[in-house]
Amino acid sequence: MSADNSDTVRPPGATHGSSEARELVWLPIPPEEIDGLPDTLEYAHWDGGPDFPTDPARCAFYCVPYMKKPEVCARPLPAMTNLRVVQTLTAGIDHIKPALADLAPGVRLCNARGVHNASTAELALTLVLASLRGIPDFVRSQDAGEWRSGFRPALADKSVLIVGYGAIGSAIEDRLVPFECERVTRVARSPRTTERGPVHPIDELPRLLPEADVVILVTPLTEATRGLAGAEFLARMKDGALLVNVARGAVVDTKALLSEVESGRLRAALDVTDPEPLPAGHPLWHAPGVLITPHVGGPSSAFLPRAKRLLRDQLNRFARGESLAHLVATTG
Repeated sequence: MSADNSDTVRPPGATHGSSEARELVWLPIPPEEIDGLPDTLEYAHWDGGPDFPTDPARCAFYCVPYMKKPEVCARPLPAMTNLRVVQTLTAGIDHIKPALADLAPGVRLCNARGVHNASTAELALTLVLASLRGIPDFVRSQDAGEWRSGFRPALADKSVLIVGYGAIGSAIEDRLVPFECERVTRVARSPRTTERGPVHPIDELPRLLPEADVVILVTPLTEATRGLAGAEFLARMKDGALLVNVARGAVVDTKALLSEVESGRLRAALDVTDPEPLPAGHPLWHAPGVLITPHVGGPSSAFLPRAKRLLRDQLNRFARGESLAHLVATTG
């Protein structure tokens, strides 16, 4: 582990003597690439490499590297004895939250709510359309040089059920609007009313599932949602319905899903799986009516500008001593 401070970035006018008085921020994006960062903080760039840019004990605000393994993200935490904030660049926090158990009380954990709305919603719509219109079959036919036409279902006139109606769920509905769906039904942990209509509580799923042609899962992974789409959930879906998972793999019971898709009763489009990565030879790879993408809902060209805006706004709040946005937990 390196404790060399040569990779820290000091704002214009800061001196080597004054740097120790400035709170240190570790960022996975080079700080010079983020406009509008407060000049009252000091910055170091670390994106999960083998060497640390500074002594981790000096770090007060740690932004977790994006798309790195949990053990990589957690590696500096035991040495971050002056840490005050952990910021993820994901909406889900399941990859980092267990590592916070040994931190001192009062460390705030913030997620990246909103950063992945556009990208994940785009992929959800892509999976729906590709599955309904049979795009995987057309790609296979193209590879074989064969012209195979056919009649395919459209998204128009379909009933769509969004399970997990938060920011991403709302963004998915935004993109469904032009497609002339018969109905979009919203489900979340707690009922509420939106401009587009009611959000039903999750305990109404048994009644709502049989009415949906397409069920989109976008709920966070919690103890309450782990295995939510199990045998009973799937059995209540109508024959021929499509299950789309852009949440977390463990929200779906893989064994129960395999039973349904292998029988041909349901279809599925999965950006996430359990296990993940899906190992070679796993039966999901070749299950009929299943489309799989390798957890690519977030990483797109839409990510970086939104991540930079989040960090700029959050660090300005931090520098001014204001309440942070997207606070999801505090160590105790």
